[in-house]
Amino acid sequence: MSSQNVTVAGRVLRVSNLDKVLYPATGTTKGEVLTHYVTRAEEILPELADRPVTRIRWPEGVGRPHFFEKNLPSGAPDWLPRVTVPTPGSSRGHTHLTFPLVTDLADLVYLVNLGSLELHVPQWRVRDGEPQPPDRLVIDLDPGPGTGLAECARVALLVRARLEGVGLTARAVTSGSAGMQLYAGLEGTRSADEVSGVVRSMAQALSTQHPDVVTAKMAKSERPGRIFLDWSQNNAAKTTICPWSLRGRDRPQVALPRPWSQVEAAAAGEEELVQVTLDEL
Repeated sequence: MSSQNVTVAGRVLRVSNLDKVLYPATGTTKGEVLTHYVTRAEEILPELADRPVTRIRWPEGVGRPHFFEKNLPSGAPDWLPRVTVPTPGSSRGHTHLTFPLVTDLADLVYLVNLGSLELHVPQWRVRDGEPQPPDRLVIDLDPGPGTGLAECARVALLVRARLEGVGLTARAVTSGSAGMQLYAGLEGTRSADEVSGVVRSMAQALSTQHPDVVTAKMAKSERPGRIFLDWSQNNAAKTTICPWSLRGRDRPQVALPRPWSQVEAAAAGEEELVQVTLDEL
């Protein structure tokens, strides 16, 4: 399979197996995956900046064995930025893990070349090697059985109104999986526990006001016909898919930021909102 040396952001990288098919259902190759991340670098690099990056790797493509990777892989080049931070909730007894950071295109290409189709980040950043309070909150809209993105869109408008009511500006991202995420920037003065508590209260209030369409309870039995507002992703140990990242689904779906005009049109039944694949961008 094809490999070549490329110069990226002043670094010489060996990119390998460019014609390997990573998405058998669509024939999407590793070269096409790399092209996506390079083409969208202007959008994705700010999303990754200063956030420890957890990767989900499919070295042989989707449908084959895959794994989560938090620690920096062995053999990573010295020039790849990294940060060692406490990891509440991490497994195997680790109290600290060393994550890669993505500061430029070379860092991004290196990680994607390892088969990292999905890039996940927390709601907090690091500064001078230290974790900071979260600079954004997230509400994950997870459609239960019998619902989809149209229902997510209608609930997203309810969440947006609640966030605007406390002076926060929301942005919407279709997850590339099933639902949506809503993000809102924060000043970074509250702890992750405090933010999680506020978002949980907001989700519970919305579920009380709109019990037929919203639930804030994690129990699977509560979800049919409703959108689950998952507030738990604000926990310091949790991560969410980075906007513009691919997903390891059958098709190369993208976690795609959406203008509110599209969400509003979907909520009104004027436009169908669907998860978008790489070749549909």
